[in-house]
Amino acid sequence: MPHPETRRELIERVWARAWNLGEVDALDGLLADGYRRHSAESPPQDPEAFKASILATRSAFPDLATTLDEIVVEGDRAAIRWHSTGTHQGPLMGVPATGRVVRVGGATFARFEGDRIAEEVVTWDPRALLTAIGIISVGQD
Repeated sequence: MPHPETRRELIERVWARAWNLGEVDALDGLLADGYRRHSAESPPQDPEAFKASILATRSAFPDLATTLDEIVVEGDRAAIRWHSTGTHQGPLMGVPATGRVVRVGGATFARFEGDRIAEEVVTWDPRALLTAIGIISVGQD
């Protein structure tokens, strides 16, 4: 009898479908009822707001590719280091497409309840994205 999918395998499979293919309903098999995603860049997101944010990101970057660089699972916690690349081909935050290739990275810290993620805290540097698409300039006089 095959073993149940590990938390690491579940994260890898669902993230690939949601972030890389835009199949955001795959998150339904990963996120718990009452799930919340926390980030300094936005108010807490429930599953529907999280799905909408992925779709909005993929609309601006249709070739978006997210790579999971490292996943550490210990007990009911998981730490995921990731990076994403994509070409800015659609409007983002009111900025028209620039055609620029963008690379950003960050980390997501997840807490499981059973086999589902109940809460995530995401950290990344939005300045890298804003600089790459020309919204802000960093390090220039």
